[in-house]
Amino acid sequence: MDGITSHKDLFSEAEQIQSFSEITVSDDPQEIVERIGALGVYIARTGKMLADAKYHLSVKLKDETVELIRKTLAANQLSAKVQNSLVDGICRDERYLVDWIERLNRALTHQQDAMRSLLSYEKENLRITKTGY
Repeated sequence: MDGITSHKDLFSEAEQIQSFSEITVSDDPQEIVERIGALGVYIARTGKMLADAKYHLSVKLKDETVELIRKTLAANQLSAKVQNSLVDGICRDERYLVDWIERLNRALTHQQDAMRSLLSYEKENLRITKTGY
């Protein structure tokens, strides 16, 4: 499927976005405005990244599950619960990436909301100091 970012590239990009999300912003209104804009871009990107990560998880689940079921049915050795646990273990990296990108997306959204509140606070402070209230 075209347009799907590789698992490796998703992981690298998630690391970069994680670093950005950990930056503390100053109370400079211009910096806040710029960060709000950057957060919007990252929110959109992590949405696409999440879809791509879920695609990789689905592919891995399908491929590994079919193979595992084929082997275990032939051997008639493992219960369904054990088979599910094995599949979960096989897909742990894909699940980790899905969970991480989902949390990044939510964290960035919350940061953007916080930046808007901080910007409103700074605007109000500026208005008060100029009018002497």
